[in-house]
Amino acid sequence: MSAGADGAAVREEDAFDVPRVDAWLKERLDGLSGTPEVTQFTGGASNLTYLLRYPGADLILRRPPVGRKAASAHDMAREYRVQEALRPVFGRVPAVRALCRDPEVLGSDFYVMDRVPGHILRREAPPGLRLDAARARALSETYVDTLTDLHRVDPAAAGLSGLGRGSGYVGRQVAGWTKRYTQARTWNVPSFSRVTAWLDAHRPEDVGTCVIHNDWRLDNLVLDGDSLGVRAVLDWEMATLGDPLMDLGGALAYWIRPEDGRLALATRRQASHLPGMLTREEIVERYCDRMGLPTENWPFYETFGLFRLAAIAQQIYYRYHHKQTRNPAFRNLWLAVHVLHGRCRAVIRRAGG
Repeated sequence: MSAGADGAAVREEDAFDVPRVDAWLKERLDGLSGTPEVTQFTGGASNLTYLLRYPGADLILRRPPVGRKAASAHDMAREYRVQEALRPVFGRVPAVRALCRDPEVLGSDFYVMDRVPGHILRREAPPGLRLDAARARALSETYVDTLTDLHRVDPAAAGLSGLGRGSGYVGRQVAGWTKRYTQARTWNVPSFSRVTAWLDAHRPEDVGTCVIHNDWRLDNLVLDGDSLGVRAVLDWEMATLGDPLMDLGGALAYWIRPEDGRLALATRRQASHLPGMLTREEIVERYCDRMGLPTENWPFYETFGLFRLAAIAQQIYYRYHHKQTRNPAFRNLWLAVHVLHGRCRAVIRRAGG
């Protein structure tokens, strides 16, 4: 990862028994010596990610957050097995090394994987990563093309045929995320009732079933600084078998451009605003052309992606609101929920709804 991206001190609420984890790892992995230096990556808002730096070896540890969790979220064993299965057929996956199901070690399931060196493009470009307009455009094209590469993976060849629940993915997602948002709603956010009613009334049939990442963002890609190629894709927590256009809709909810206005730009988490980056319309056109998929129902997928992101933000904010976490990064997520509600309503209006 880029210079200065080695994490920060571990937050008190996220600390764990380092000697116990260290002993567990040394029983299973060869070549580890000394006591690891442990830091925490602070960019994520769901599963917790740490760097364990041993002499001559860097490992990444992933574990669930503390506090209230959605019933189907934060399954470390599932995330581990998805990466293990995908790596032979989609090489841009970090090598997983060990999975722990014993709560006595850390207090929850966790796994470790190899750290992949490279640059991660977060809210701003990291030092040492040159991104003029031409390179930004090339990177955004790679962002799209790597997603199509994933969506072309044969689930059976990867041993992942049982990862999903079959046809009806679009309907299940609309119903499921509506329920999750309702359960996590606090007094200071909108109901989204008109949005969810519109989604339910306009949901199309699945256009296909493939391996989907479900959190496709620039800051989940580890980049080669020279070629801007993708060395690894991170954060497979929500990967499943599902409709590819739903994956693209979820991805583009994060893709904020200067023309989206001041409020949307204030919630930006990735550097999609840079001059040269493809617009959302260009991304949809490029993706659908490569995949041979229709675009006529795109307002549905765009709206769903924005609503789903609002539900994810609200689930995280719920934990902060109810003092299950003290992480100050979550304090104002309720404002982001309002911004996303406005964006949903704008798309629906443009679609004639």
